[in-house]
Amino acid sequence: MTQSARLEAAKTIARDAGAMGLAFFQDISKLQISDKTSAHDMVSNADLEVETFVRARIAEAFPEDGIVGEEHGDKASKSGWTWVIDPIDGTANFVRGIPQWCVILACVHEDETKVGVMFEPSYGEMFEASKDGGAFVNGTPMKTAQSGGLDDGSLGVGFNGRTQAGLVPALIADLTARGGVFFRNASGGLMLAYVAAGRLIGYTEPHMNAWDCLAGQLMIREAGGRTEVQSADAMLASGGRVIASTASIFDELVAMSDKAYS
Repeated sequence: MTQSARLEAAKTIARDAGAMGLAFFQDISKLQISDKTSAHDMVSNADLEVETFVRARIAEAFPEDGIVGEEHGDKASKSGWTWVIDPIDGTANFVRGIPQWCVILACVHEDETKVGVMFEPSYGEMFEASKDGGAFVNGTPMKTAQSGGLDDGSLGVGFNGRTQAGLVPALIADLTARGGVFFRNASGGLMLAYVAAGRLIGYTEPHMNAWDCLAGQLMIREAGGRTEVQSADAMLASGGRVIASTASIFDELVAMSDKAYS
């Protein structure tokens, strides 16, 4: 099976998983919710059931492929391909009825992300990318913003309980001092997709897990933007910081992030 076959399968699976998630979202009073590490890091029965559904679909279509997901254990790859799943990215939004969440699927092969898909069912947006194949939203090519500087557009900023509390406030203070504006919607995956689509000029976060970021980073690169050079396998093992943006501001954003996160 080829990269293109996995891309097409990923889109179909993500759309079906999104429909399943949307049914839960439209009846959120019945969700079963628990905290994983904090009130900002939670899981619901919807996350668990959607990931189980996605895993079954992948195993049926690509039985030799590995699977790494946010909510369940890893399955080793026999084919050299590994699927990376976030069944509901933006769970904090999802459980509170905020329509800013998505299903994320990525495929890694030979230490590179080759396929990335995000489906945002509340607005029916399918973001997709494949290595050397371009990036698209609902079939329309995506291109990163033509930003003149950090004060020319909104910068996505992410944070979580895995890093020191003062890192992101320091970055935001620096950004606003430069005349910039920050944006946060509690779904790091969607914010990365918005960078690829030219809606945000960039995104920075001290640490992300692979299932949150690999797909979006590929989209940004395929849409003409820049990301830090990282091993996909290393990100699968332990995650890492994520800095991505339109090419014109990338070096400045890295320097600003280095200063804040040191």
